[in-house]
Order: sequence, then structure tokens, then C-alpha cells
Amino acid sequence: MSVRWFGFGIVLGLLLLGTAAWGQRHRDPFTPAEIDQIRDASWEPQQRLSLYLKFARARLAALQQMRSDPKTKNRPQQTHDALDDFLLIYDELNDNIDTYVDRKNDIRKPLKLVIDADTEFQAKLRALKDAADVPPEEAQKYEFVLTNTLDTLDTSAEEHRKLLAEQEEAGKHGKKYSKASGGKSE
Repeated sequence: MSVRWFGFGIVLGLLLLGTAAWGQRHRDPFTPAEIDQIRDASWEPQQRLSLYLKFARARLAALQQMRSDPKTKNRPQQTHDALDDFLLIYDELNDNIDTYVDRKNDIRKPLKLVIDADTEFQAKLRALKDAADVPPEEAQKYEFVLTNTLDTLDTSAEEHRKLLAEQEEAGKHGKKYSKASGGKSE
């Protein structure tokens, strides 16, 4: 009898772990319309990366609007979720940059837009981190995701600048890029 209860306990434990893991999964930060736009631009680095920047900018604008609205309920959790959505979109942007680099696409032009956006995003998020009017107990609820987002932005901005320099140097030396990039062909 105790063996059967032991087996039942293992099954119950696995179910609880599976339920907890499922509950911790991130929601998709993109709307169905945004997903369609991204899919339609899959082979166009300039267009696709611009879309990611547009969506990331929109999340930060919504965050700023929510935070300035005195009627906002549960501001710490909404701030956390908005930052998480922004970070998920920004991570997708970086994944796409990696994909285009692997394809040997010329992404110098969109990289310049990304680098400008990096600076803009860093300034907005640093302003949130340094906001004097935020009670410490509120800031504590989203401090981890904000710090993680800023760290990701800082690292990515440096990598984006380095990648642009590499692509510009390769372009000076006659490096050929694939046709899908809208750049030079091989």
C-alpha cells in the first residue's frame, strides 16, 4: 500500500511542477497584427528590424503613459510586465540581428537605426530607474527586470556598435553580401 502512495506522490509532484512551469512561461509580447507584419518582413532586414524597434518603442511609450496615469492600479506589476514585454521584443530584435549576420546580410543601414534606438531606450529606462517619485517598495517589485533590461541594452548596444564597425570595414574591402540583404550580391 505504501508503494502505491509513493507512486501517487511522485505523479502528483510532477503534475505540480509541470503546472508551475507552465504558469511561469512568458506571454507573447506581440499582437496578432504585429506577428503578421514580422512574418511578412522576414527576408527584409531593414523592414523587419525597423518593426522590432517600432514595437519596442511602443511598449516603452505605453509604459510611460501607464506610469503617469494616476488611475493606474497595481502600478508595480504593470511596470514589471511592460518591462518584461519590452525585453522579450528586444531579445527578438537581437536574435534577428544574429540571423542576418549568419546569412551574411548587409545590415549596416538598419544597424544605425538600432544603435540610435539603443541610446534612446537606455535613456528612458535609466530615467525610470532614477525616478525620485517612486516609493522604494514599488521600485523593488520591478527592480530585477529593470536592471536585467538595462544590462541587456548596455551589452547589446556595445555589440551593435562593434558589428556595425565590422560590417563597415568589410564593405570598404569589397566584402560581398547576399542578395536577400538588399546589399551587394555574392
